[in-house]
Amino acid sequence: MSYQPQFEISVELLSLVEEITTLRERIQGASVALSWIPALQKDTRTRNVHASTAIEGNPLTLPQVRAIAEGRELAGSDIHSQREITNYFAGLRFVEKNAQLKAISHEHLFRLHHILAEGVMDQGEAGRYRSIAVQVGNHLPPAVNDVSPLMFELLEWWNNSTSKISPILSSAILHYRFEHIHPFADGNGRTGRALALWELYRRGFDSHHIFSVDEYYWEDRSAYYAALDQVRLAGENLTGWLEYSAKGLKQTLQQVWLRLQRFQSRDLKKITLTPRQETLLELLQDHGSMAPNEIWETLKISRQGAMNLINPLLETGLIEKKGTKKSGRYFLTQR
Repeated sequence: MSYQPQFEISVELLSLVEEITTLRERIQGASVALSWIPALQKDTRTRNVHASTAIEGNPLTLPQVRAIAEGRELAGSDIHSQREITNYFAGLRFVEKNAQLKAISHEHLFRLHHILAEGVMDQGEAGRYRSIAVQVGNHLPPAVNDVSPLMFELLEWWNNSTSKISPILSSAILHYRFEHIHPFADGNGRTGRALALWELYRRGFDSHHIFSVDEYYWEDRSAYYAALDQVRLAGENLTGWLEYSAKGLKQTLQQVWLRLQRFQSRDLKKITLTPRQETLLELLQDHGSMAPNEIWETLKISRQGAMNLINPLLETGLIEKKGTKKSGRYFLTQR
């Protein structure tokens, strides 16, 4: 017997699903020909890692997470926090690699959890269902002996029933149910959010891997936890949680659409971005603007090397310079 989620398609939920579908189609159509999609994918992955680990209390900032992604040494932070970040990057790579997997097994979950939690667990063993009772806030997850049967039911539902409903709903349902069971002794939050993302990938909803819903959860963690708790208070009715998750996905897609519009223009010449140019665009996105010396010092390149990166971006209109020759700064072009 597989898991049977309880929910109603409310007027609000139906409206949100329709808006999300329209936004997603618009983004998919606009992003096909853009040469800088790899830069957006890289930035999305970094934001995803930062947000999902920050929800669990990781203190590293987005620029610090980006530095780790680029292999730069990070001074002044503890090894445990850095390990959580590198683990999550590895976990996302595992999910991306297995995006088209037809059936998910217990062994796949064990592998993902082991990647995410190895070396950073406060209790229990990475890659194995828990053998101890746990409590999450006011929630007492199912007893140890019930974990494996409940996960078997959830996997059966995921593999056989999710195709009957929108991935907008199935990813949120999977996310909640996994957190409710809390099958591992530690690391369930990160694993559950990674599974929700995996469902969006498997169903082809985020085929470019440029959506990071976890940022929405991180921006108001209290609302995120309250939405999860509300399901239990509603007798396991998921309607409110689905509405909350859909609002987050809608906001995420709206932000992606704005970023696409910023770079997309009919008069832009075609350009294939180098990795350093992708990094420069990400820096300008984070800092708002940068002086020439800030660019070459941050990228650790010569002045001429920096100009070799900058000039093609200026010619194609992706960035612009404002100010005098001596005091000018570079910005992403606003469109």
